Amino acid sequence: MSAIGKAFEPGHKAFIGFVTGGDPSLEQSEEYILEMIRAGADLVEIGVPFSDPIAEGPVIQEANLRALAAGTTLDKLFCLVERLRLKTAAPLVFLSYLNPVFHYGYERFFRRCQEARVDGLIVPDLPLEEQGEVRGAAAPYGVDLISLAAPSSQDRIKKIVQTAAGFLYVVSSMGVTGVRREIETDLAALIARIRGEAAGRAERLPVAVGFGIHTPAQASAIARLADGVIVGSGIVKIIAEHGAKAGAPVYRYVKEMKAAVEAARGWGNTD
Repeated sequence: MSAIGKAFEPGHKAFIGFVTGGDPSLEQSEEYILEMIRAGADLVEIGVPFSDPIAEGPVIQEANLRALAAGTTLDKLFCLVERLRLKTAAPLVFLSYLNPVFHYGYERFFRRCQEARVDGLIVPDLPLEEQGEVRGAAAPYGVDLISLAAPSSQDRIKKIVQTAAGFLYVVSSMGVTGVRREIETDLAALIARIRGEAAGRAERLPVAVGFGIHTPAQASAIARLADGVIVGSGIVKIIAEHGAKAGAPVYRYVKEMKAAVEAARGWGNTD
């Protein structure tokens, strides 16, 4: 079982947290990621800062700008992961727009992922039809290219599921990232469709839901449907508010959200 697969063991509900790497500094990112893992996060997404993050709302857009202003680069993020690997074996994935990866060079990027032990990559602006080259570059280095499915993906679910690796990132709502008072998408129907299409796969495909989730009640409700819950803006907002002193608030928030996710254990598992 891959490192990512272990975060979604049958009967277990995964909490996935997100931080923008280098916000407010690489040293603080290291601290906050370790605090998240200590609080129970099963997997952490590390955002690669980019000047035009089209899928992000204001909270994460501003975090990208802070990280870039602090001098964050891909090479520095690989070094961050190498430092984290001295302290944790928890699954770590990068979330990056395609431009930074393309300019770094696909083979060079995935070789460094293998060396630093980055387990997967999420690329929000990489369409299904254009994934082949990136997936082909990632495979020899054991890096999962994690696919996304949105409420608008109904006609493409079968193809998405066929090539998905690691887990399937289900976008809860159309639009950009950010906290939402209510999530109106019929997630139960969307996830049921995904599970039906995934039934014939040789490998189990965990489903994790993100975008807009920020309260324990939302996390618990979604965990009843999915294998995991992804929270980004809620964590990044705490970092924006507390800066270099965000460690304790991040820990408390993640611990509370993880408890809410775990309360849904036994609901909606694929085992």
